[in-house]
Amino acid sequence: MMIEDLITPDSVLCNANARSKKRCLEILSELLIRSVPDISGDDIFESLIDRERLGCTSLEQGVAFPHCRVEGLNKSVAALVKLSEAVDFDAPDDEPVDLVFALAVPSDPDSERQVDISRIAEQLRDPQLRARLREAKTSRELYDALCA
Repeated sequence: MMIEDLITPDSVLCNANARSKKRCLEILSELLIRSVPDISGDDIFESLIDRERLGCTSLEQGVAFPHCRVEGLNKSVAALVKLSEAVDFDAPDDEPVDLVFALAVPSDPDSERQVDISRIAEQLRDPQLRARLREAKTSRELYDALCA
């Protein structure tokens, strides 16, 4: 599955203001429900928070990849935020995070819908992709940089 199969331009936000990891996850939850309006943003937020409690989802180098399973979700959806100011994400390298890609998957995904989380994480670790994302000035430019 390609990243552009998971994310829409409406689920991308450039220069978002979040002063904490919690606020960042709230923003991502709001973006994720745009693709699945029948799911509660609170349910997605709680799932993201629960996943963070299991361990930090920072990929280091200023990038985080929070992901979770959500009850009632029938397709995988993603959102991307570029923060106007980096926030502490409890990263192993102690670097603040300015790029956050979130993924919500069905709680019981079948083989056809299963998303390769490790492949997405590998893409987000690519220095050229990170540079393109950081150069984006608008949400549309951010989306285009992600999907290029």
